[in-house]
Amino acid sequence: MTTNRASNTETSRRDFLKLSGGAVAASALAGVAIPRVHAVGSDTIKVALIGCGGRGTGAASNALSTQSGPVKLHAMADVFEDRLQKSLDGLKKKHKEKVEVPKDRQFVGFDAYKKAMDTLGPEDVVLLTTPPAFRPLHLEYAVQKGLHVFMEKAFAVDAPGIRRVLKAGEEARKKNLKIAGGLMSRHSKPLEAAIEQIHKGAIGDIITCWAYRVHGPVGFQPKAANMSELMHQIRNYSCFTWLNGSFILDWLIHNLDVCCWVKNAWPVSAQGQGGRQTRTEPDQLFDHYAVEYHFPDGTRLFAQGRHIAKCWGFFGCIIHGTRGSGVLGEGISQPRLFKDHKQTAGNQIWEFKGTSVAPHQAEHDLLFEAIRQNKPYNETERSAYAAMTGILGRMAAESGQLITWEQAMASNLELAPGREKLPADSQPPVMPDANGRYPIAMPGTTQVL
Repeated sequence: MTTNRASNTETSRRDFLKLSGGAVAASALAGVAIPRVHAVGSDTIKVALIGCGGRGTGAASNALSTQSGPVKLHAMADVFEDRLQKSLDGLKKKHKEKVEVPKDRQFVGFDAYKKAMDTLGPEDVVLLTTPPAFRPLHLEYAVQKGLHVFMEKAFAVDAPGIRRVLKAGEEARKKNLKIAGGLMSRHSKPLEAAIEQIHKGAIGDIITCWAYRVHGPVGFQPKAANMSELMHQIRNYSCFTWLNGSFILDWLIHNLDVCCWVKNAWPVSAQGQGGRQTRTEPDQLFDHYAVEYHFPDGTRLFAQGRHIAKCWGFFGCIIHGTRGSGVLGEGISQPRLFKDHKQTAGNQIWEFKGTSVAPHQAEHDLLFEAIRQNKPYNETERSAYAAMTGILGRMAAESGQLITWEQAMASNLELAPGREKLPADSQPPVMPDANGRYPIAMPGTTQVL
């Protein structure tokens, strides 16, 4: 099968999916006068945090640090009481008067997300930072409630979830709700400036993109004696495919997105490989991935993900053009462009010289500014397609097949069917065998479509 498959229909679809590099304008609202609920510098915006782990706590801190007007943390939800309390204690120490979460607004359980959102009013904000398997249903409820949303990556773990996210995002656009996606590299000033230079032709036409995330092993917590299998897997969500969608999706998504941003296109197909070479923890993780993506113009993106001890490490993107190259992406604080493919000091032609805000903070500043000033702001589509790029890569590597974007996007295979009705004592979608081992994808055998 050839890699340059784009037909007229494919080209039209790709034109529709072109990246803008910023928030997607809500064109359906052009000319519609909608009153501002939160005027600049006035009314307090209440925030609910859904998912109180480290990333959720960080997102709440960023939201409370915005300067566009008063913000209060109003409610919190998690499936673990201890995690909620740890997060709450840390946020109280850092933000003091901005945290008002009494006991009756601390919710624990699988329906806690609804209870927390139910305490908010229209035009308030919910932060969705649970494992990505639950993102689609949480986003749907937030939009139904008329809430603005920050949703952390990876947004969904399978194609049915991606389709739900896209549908909810379109409904949010109709309601003039603002949605920010947690691809914070998109709001890194140095990276924005570097990609602007590339799009202006600083290194010529792009030939290849390389996305890397290679480092030590992903952590794993042994199962506690009094913990159910479901809660054990959620504690270790990075280690179970139905919860995080795999290492190449949840951990490599930023640099996959950066490379697609550089190309201003999404891939049309992918093939690749992966497996477990050294990992012995009882979970589902491949410890290495190598996936080749094909763009509509025939150029390629190569993604390498590995989390194995005592190996070479690199976290970033390498871009090659017809007249030079670049080093940039998540993990590269100071992006640089070069006049040659040899990335030496003597060949450097550009680096960022300005000042910038930490990207995790910038993404919240932009969201709250859009709310206060009633600016169109909806990052759903770009976020969903970035996640779909990771899902496509996982499907290709786990199956050993070349898979097109259309095939992947049309898949009805759900990694966690029935997730809306999971009680704490139910069985998760995957269970260990008699030896305590979980099912692992096998290239050449595993079906992904």
